[in-house]
Amino acid sequence: MLEKFFKLSDNGTDVKTEVMAGITTFMTMAYILAVNPSIMAAAGMDQGAVFTATALASLIGTLLMAFLANYPFALAPGMGLNAYFAYTVVLGMGYSWQVALTAVFAEGIIFIILSLTNVREAIFNAIPQNLKAAVSVGIGLFIAFIGLQNAKIVIGGSTLLQLFSVENYNLVNGVEASFQDVGITVLLAIIGIIITGILVIRNIKGNILWGILITWVLGIICQLAGLYVPNPELGFYGLLPDFSAGLSVPSLEPIFGKLDFSNVFSLNFIVVIFAFLFVDMFDTIGTLIGVSSKANMLDEEGKLPHIKGALLADSVATTAGAVLGTSTTTTFVESASGVSEGGRTGLTAVTTAILFGLALFLSPIFLAIPSFATAPALVVVGFYMLTNVVNIDFNDMSEAIPCYICIIAMPFFYSISEGISMGVISYVALNLITGKVKEKKISILMYILAVLFILKYMFL
Repeated sequence: MLEKFFKLSDNGTDVKTEVMAGITTFMTMAYILAVNPSIMAAAGMDQGAVFTATALASLIGTLLMAFLANYPFALAPGMGLNAYFAYTVVLGMGYSWQVALTAVFAEGIIFIILSLTNVREAIFNAIPQNLKAAVSVGIGLFIAFIGLQNAKIVIGGSTLLQLFSVENYNLVNGVEASFQDVGITVLLAIIGIIITGILVIRNIKGNILWGILITWVLGIICQLAGLYVPNPELGFYGLLPDFSAGLSVPSLEPIFGKLDFSNVFSLNFIVVIFAFLFVDMFDTIGTLIGVSSKANMLDEEGKLPHIKGALLADSVATTAGAVLGTSTTTTFVESASGVSEGGRTGLTAVTTAILFGLALFLSPIFLAIPSFATAPALVVVGFYMLTNVVNIDFNDMSEAIPCYICIIAMPFFYSISEGISMGVISYVALNLITGKVKEKKISILMYILAVLFILKYMFL
């Protein structure tokens, strides 16, 4: 039945590969179950309720992706979008979290309309092939950078970024950490990267997942041996699952359906909706381009079959997530980890979705996986996506330079959507000024996107 429904043979995969890929994807994005409630709590929302909303929104969105598009992509409330929700819209602009949820809900409805009318699909198809490869490479650098930051291998400093040391970490963060809390986790993350690299070179099945688990187990051994000492005040928690509170599921009641439409027609509210809309649209398109390029899912014309189903899953999940009580639900770039493990169909997504469902009841286990254990996976997946650089035509400078700008913008601006913006603007501008427009046959939609991106930088 699974073979027939998900077309496993047609996609060159099998049940075992898909399940392993789904587990790997979940393990690399399970952090959202801990991080999202923490961020949303800053907006005054109930942390336990947000945990439940996060798991349910991820479950619903990922299942929609599996059944509407048969793709191995997972969805969850997006990082960056949740911070914009809490720190900019609520704490910065002074809106209540109920109004902010309404903006997310409205954005989701607009997304559904755009998905059904092929607008988002047209945008995806309008982006040139070389730029699509560049998006994949840029995302690779971006998620590797996230992994290095999560592991504290890279920290802030006088040069903006610097290599970790306990002294520099304390100086930058104004804390008094030691080798036994932050230091040992950095060392474990580096060891984890080496171990995962060895597993990749040896072509061990499930290498990324095994890398996560081995790094976690090494951390537990260090904790039991007294080499790692948890320091909750600095964000370094115990690595053993804590079942002291039992297996109850936190109630959704404090945040479920709490939408407030009283400010819908104000100018500021419309600006908030547009900001959510822009970031979500191009983060999603960027992720779909990057991950599907790496998985060789694009056809000869650079189009993604069944993209309408993928975009619809994303937009419906955002709307449902807002009703449940969480910020924008979007396609996660960590899906690349499952694709790197061989995931090619919706069965990967179904596996990930089931684990999000189980996480509701087994949260102590999943929340015990530390960021230093998942960081090696992100770094190695970044390498996998970086290999797409060979698909960029560097002999044509009018193609290569916009691709280069797109690639470096993603990690440096810490945003997939900003990378796409810079890539599109530079692609259109350079080809227009150098008279290569007719030769390249740039679509009208690319011109429209370039103008819209420029206007965004001017007025937002």
